[in-house]
Amino acid sequence: MKEFIITKNDASLRLDKFIAKNCPTLPSSLMFKYIRTKRIKVNGKRAEISTRLNVGDTVSAYINDEFFVKLQPKYDFLSAPTAIDIVYEDENILLADKKQGLLVHPDKNEYTNTLIARIQHYLYDKGEYDPENENSFRPALANRIDRNTGGIVIAAKNAEALRILCDKIKDRELDKRYLAVVHGVPKQKMAILSGYLEKNEEKNRVYMKKSRDGGAKTVKTKYTVLESKNGLSLLEIELLTGRTHQIRAHMASIGHPLLGEGKYNKSAADKKMGFDKQALYSYSLSFDFKTDAGILNYLNGKRFTVKKVWFADELFGSGYKKLLNSN
Repeated sequence: MKEFIITKNDASLRLDKFIAKNCPTLPSSLMFKYIRTKRIKVNGKRAEISTRLNVGDTVSAYINDEFFVKLQPKYDFLSAPTAIDIVYEDENILLADKKQGLLVHPDKNEYTNTLIARIQHYLYDKGEYDPENENSFRPALANRIDRNTGGIVIAAKNAEALRILCDKIKDRELDKRYLAVVHGVPKQKMAILSGYLEKNEEKNRVYMKKSRDGGAKTVKTKYTVLESKNGLSLLEIELLTGRTHQIRAHMASIGHPLLGEGKYNKSAADKKMGFDKQALYSYSLSFDFKTDAGILNYLNGKRFTVKKVWFADELFGSGYKKLLNSN
């Protein structure tokens, strides 16, 4: 028998979801039977599968030890570096400036050195994250950006913050702005591009379409030209919809592909110039809550920016920052 005391990071989980996380090898059919026959109880009483857990509840599980999670003496994230460029941090969230080339989450080729592993290691060293005292929660990312895109990524330090952030992102109550360098000079200084985007999972790329056929989704991309020089233009871009590879594909479709972008642009010449990753950076994040944000209400109205966008500084100097402030 094992007892779990529910913490704030487990609060509001359904009983079956909680048991599934802590007893990953327990078959669902057996779990449902154990709940029905009171071998799994909440506060000493029979509970339903759908029972929502509250802080301080005691979950008692009268099941074989083999079904419980066995904590390993070494955690994978401890193998990751702790180097993080922190834009902002408080007791609930951490805003990290992810550098180009770093994965946010593991993939089939890289498991250890990812942004989330670095953040977990950093918080572990600070004493803010201890896996042994958590039943199911781990610090997690609320948003993600491509490996070769840089910029602000939001990490939640607790489950309540993560739930709120995910809801706010879904409801588009966070404003993200990007800096990008594209080939050529767009005819319009400012425009809102509209179109349809179809995703090909197998090829991990998207295609711009003229109509919504084949399951294509509507995309809208707003850009403002900040400066043009030597056949290149520096843009500030706002995503009015959030789709995979949206900026990269949309700009390429109007004849202004991103500098260094290899999937939607032939970038051999860019690589010779030293630009082997797309010149795209999520440089600004603003919290623009329209509804209650609970423990994160104090962030409403605040804006955070990265200190340096290397390709913008290298190609256009620092003067563009005045243009950003004037927009």
